[in-house]
Amino acid sequence: MTDQLQPIRRVVTHDDAQGRSRILQDGPSPAVRWVAERPGYRVTNLWRTGASPSAVDAPDSISEHIGVSPPPQGTVLRIIDIPPEPSDPEALQRAMEATFSSMYRDAHREVKPGEHPGMHKTQTVDYALMLQGELTAILDEEETVLRAGDVLIQRGTNHAWANRSGQPARIAFILIDAK
Repeated sequence: MTDQLQPIRRVVTHDDAQGRSRILQDGPSPAVRWVAERPGYRVTNLWRTGASPSAVDAPDSISEHIGVSPPPQGTVLRIIDIPPEPSDPEALQRAMEATFSSMYRDAHREVKPGEHPGMHKTQTVDYALMLQGELTAILDEEETVLRAGDVLIQRGTNHAWANRSGQPARIAFILIDAK
């Protein structure tokens, strides 16, 4: 895909043995995932916590992360690059099936006839921050277009994301385990 977005740079800080703040890591995340059946769809998992409150010096465990949801009482920070949706409904269905079977096996899905095939829900509070492009947030009863700078607070509701813009979009998510 020629209009692919640039990779995400991850910078991680820490305090050294003398208590002075330093950069521990600077480069790509060790947890970048692609969906082969959906060219341009990239999930960059950046950090996760395994408890609340979390120890500030907890080791990096993002490479161990599987699925969409954070660990119990934890969080996950990820950035997703979402290519434009296929206009063919069958191709869209195949793209969504590939995305969920390879990336989001733990998301609860009950797609009803006529619904967007990406509908799902998680037991999380999600802060969704649009970074680039535009996406349509689809809910059971309505939808809204989000553009760079917009923020959506998703509270465990059934939802899907559609890129109808014809251009790649980038969105950041902070997922927080919830009841």
